[in-house]
Amino acid sequence: MSPTPFSLRRIAVTAFGPTLLFGLGEGAILPVIVLGARELGASVPTAALIVTLIGVGSLLSNIPASMLTMARGERWAIVAAALWGALAMALCAWTRQLWAFALGAFMVGMAQAVFSLARQSYLTEAVPAEFRARALSTLGGVMRIGMFIGPFVGAAAIHRFGLAGAWGVGMVALVLSALVAARLPDLEHHRAAGASPAAAPATPAPTWLSTVRDHRRVFATLGIGILLVSAVRASRQAVIPLWADQLALEPSVASLIYGLAAGIEMLVFYPAGQVMDRKGRRWVAVPSMLIMGAALLATPLTTGAATLLLAAAVIGFGNGISSGMIMTLGADHSPRAGRAHFLGMWRLIADIGAACGPALLSFLAAALSLGAGIAVTGLIALAAAGQLAYWIPRARAEEP
Repeated sequence: MSPTPFSLRRIAVTAFGPTLLFGLGEGAILPVIVLGARELGASVPTAALIVTLIGVGSLLSNIPASMLTMARGERWAIVAAALWGALAMALCAWTRQLWAFALGAFMVGMAQAVFSLARQSYLTEAVPAEFRARALSTLGGVMRIGMFIGPFVGAAAIHRFGLAGAWGVGMVALVLSALVAARLPDLEHHRAAGASPAAAPATPAPTWLSTVRDHRRVFATLGIGILLVSAVRASRQAVIPLWADQLALEPSVASLIYGLAAGIEMLVFYPAGQVMDRKGRRWVAVPSMLIMGAALLATPLTTGAATLLLAAAVIGFGNGISSGMIMTLGADHSPRAGRAHFLGMWRLIADIGAACGPALLSFLAAALSLGAGIAVTGLIALAAAGQLAYWIPRARAEEP
């Protein structure tokens, strides 16, 4: 009897459900971190610093996340990350000490790193190569949908219970994420890991250092493109509200423009994944950066709400079609042996770019002007397009 054809629908709930819930929980608490820190007596700069601890926690946890995933397997790493994130939110909700609140924010970043790496590693292994881009684009898109819904659910809870309501939404969402993830089937290579020693392969298990050494060319070439992409993506989140403020638009108008751009992002992730699977990664990766670069260069030329909305919509479209692109390229180049180590380094490179992009925008805005900073971000997007065009293989991905 011929094997049953693979279908993303069969794994949709267990594979994408935890991500949707994790994104919803994270989206619910992100808007209230600053408010919670301020309630505990933090100054405005200190509250802003506590928000950055999420990114710092994620950045510093990528390599430990790869080690945990290699040791315990993807399924239990996902479960542990969701429960750790729920514990972090509980700490933030109930502590009356600012240092403990800051620790909770750092722990949220740690959970984010482990969860993101393990879910990517799981789908890379579980999904055939010909469906990989669609699966990982959907994974990225589902996370965005969850983070889009989260603030609205959190706002409703805050209206009823105060700030504690948002933390409660986050905790419940992450516990549910862990429960759904616990139903994920084990992957073959982790079942094989429990076999008898006589059946174990003779080759030594790869280490993090050996994985980096063996794939240093990929990290030094395509990895630079990924770093630039992450810098542009992270910076674009600040560009729209900052330029709206520059144009003296009402905060409600700026929020509406930002929300519409986010809505466009959520509409195009699956078609983009289909194109990557059928035509190749370059057909989406390069156009996405060209589109974002052109729109960012045009943003300082906008003069009102209508023109800024148009630029923001184009930025949203370019970013939306790139959903899952970094994960897909990482999965394409990751080895089966030591995959979690490779993806940990891949995520570390991306997170460094995500941290440096907004910092560069801030520096240029202070040293030159906001318009100059946005224009340089657009040029970085064009440089990313060139780097990706040169280093992404022309052939479609095959299973490593």
